[in-house]
Amino acid sequence: MANALLKRKFRVRSALRKRNRSGRVRLSVFRSNQHIYAQLIDDEKGITIASASSKVAKAKCGSNVEAAKNVGALIAKAGKAKKITEVVFDRGGYLYHGRVKALAEAARENGLKF
Repeated sequence: MANALLKRKFRVRSALRKRNRSGRVRLSVFRSNQHIYAQLIDDEKGITIASASSKVAKAKCGSNVEAAKNVGALIAKAGKAKKITEVVFDRGGYLYHGRVKALAEAARENGLKF
């Protein structure tokens, strides 16, 4: 990863830790050139509760906004199955724009609150 992206990632993550005193699960997003991935992570236990990606969603193209919407819906359904309704959104150093925004909005529409 680029140096600037790593700096933003750590800055975003440290701000989340300061604000997340209630121990909510973190919805983490990773965006590559070909796919987009999302994970529900419990930081207190250090485990991944659920994950979804555009590979799993069988998207025609994994790097577009439609694929991100599908991944957002999948991660919300996986969270609801595990009885998780409130999360903290970790954009991972990426701008809240395009694919990241589409994933977040789809997760909200399908029942996750953040």
